[in-house]
Amino acid sequence: MRTALVLAGSAAYLGLSILAWGGFGPFFSHPPLTALTIVSLALTIIAIRADGNCSPGVREDRSNRWVLWVFAPIGLLQAFVPAWTDRIGFWTIDGEVVRWIGVALYAIGSVLRMWPVFVLGHRFSGLVAIQRGHELVTSGIYGTIRHPSYLGLLTQALGWCLAFRSGVGVLLTALLVPAIVARIHSEERLLHSAFGKEYDAYRARTSRLIPGVY
Repeated sequence: MRTALVLAGSAAYLGLSILAWGGFGPFFSHPPLTALTIVSLALTIIAIRADGNCSPGVREDRSNRWVLWVFAPIGLLQAFVPAWTDRIGFWTIDGEVVRWIGVALYAIGSVLRMWPVFVLGHRFSGLVAIQRGHELVTSGIYGTIRHPSYLGLLTQALGWCLAFRSGVGVLLTALLVPAIVARIHSEERLLHSAFGKEYDAYRARTSRLIPGVY
């Protein structure tokens, strides 16, 4: 079931962009967009093999579920609008270099997005929740950044939009920031309640998203 949902979601997302660009021929006439598709397919395969879930676990902060209702419509808009504005030439950023920068950022963001899923395994949930057997991970990438998956999400979204040279897409990505910040604060409150001083010490020596910035 999970595999079917991942495949359907990926196909729909990419399909909306191809439709917005006018079909397969026009879309794949741009090498950067072909590269973007290859990265997306690789990401889909990786996502299928990951152990993440949407379990509420043993304790969930249900008050944060509103964030999902922000992510969903913005995600759908990002699937269609950047490609459409690229095709009609509305508020685009000139240059093929921008497209390749976008592809690179999308690939980097995809790695950052999925890496924590493999590190946390079944403890990684799409909900703000403490899972059964939850342990605080403070090594590897988590030794520097407390929320690498959200940094990956923002980098991935920005890269996708730049691959289509879309100024509107960049604004859509910016709209994700308040929801992500709210989710981060919700997660940190829940983790503090579960791990107490251990989490406080971890929080004191790490950054939320960008070392030295936030």
